[in-house]
Amino acid sequence: MNQPQRFRWAEFTIEALIRVLGFSTIGFVLLIFLFLLREGLPTFFEVPLGNLFGTRWYPTFDLFGTLPLILGSALVTLTAIVIALPLGVATAVFVREVAPGWARELLKPMIEVLAGIPSVVLGFFGMTVIAPLVRQTLGAPTGLTAFTGALILAYMSLPTLISVAEDALDAVPKSYRDAGLAMGATQWQTIWRVVVPAARSGIVTAVMLGLGRAIGETMAVMMVTGNAARLPLTLDSLFRPVRTMTATIAAEMGEVAQGSVHYHALFAIGIILFLMTFLINLAAALTIFQKRRRGGLR
Repeated sequence: MNQPQRFRWAEFTIEALIRVLGFSTIGFVLLIFLFLLREGLPTFFEVPLGNLFGTRWYPTFDLFGTLPLILGSALVTLTAIVIALPLGVATAVFVREVAPGWARELLKPMIEVLAGIPSVVLGFFGMTVIAPLVRQTLGAPTGLTAFTGALILAYMSLPTLISVAEDALDAVPKSYRDAGLAMGATQWQTIWRVVVPAARSGIVTAVMLGLGRAIGETMAVMMVTGNAARLPLTLDSLFRPVRTMTATIAAEMGEVAQGSVHYHALFAIGIILFLMTFLINLAAALTIFQKRRRGGLR
């Protein structure tokens, strides 16, 4: 076999390998979803919908109300994003627009390193430091509250939010900044009235990815939210214990009898969580696609 033929075979092999790996990623996701459906769908036939989406989760008494778990996850996650959004955008603006070059090269890897801290370590930190601080400062009956979980989740979402938002700011053309300065705007006016609005779609994508990161967190949330399956509908719900979907699955799956109604109900929670995360990531992908399409049309 001569040299051109060997080169063509090598190129064909590499392309086929990349294609197989790409399709296998999609296949793994589909297999996971099919496994969830196989184990979770029986719940919708075994448990009445009024019970399944009821307000009480007591599997011992055949009460499988997932509404407290869904609302608990939503409360903790949305509060975390509300806390993380201004901090993340401000940090991204500082890293991209304000910090000198040497500081930028130092800060970017440090921010990415934060994402590597194990969640159990953050949960332990929340239990021993944040929870007592919340109880003493805010006068809450216990420090293990939805607010404590939101603080931990906000910290865990920051690396993703900062990195994506910084990339969105970096994608804004330099001509936008030059035009703002040429019209007499100060540097801060150019940043907040020109650069940040131009990167709005990328920042929205960063928020959605951070939301997807936060809603799927398990260990840290289970350790600091108190794990009380109660409806968070009162004004002080943020400063009371709640229970999330992920914490419920992690806490109960190891003790449930395989094949029981309780077992299938936990998988039904997994299906709901999978669909929520999928929709969030789909919205982020559509935002990116629309941004690129508008950019192409221009």
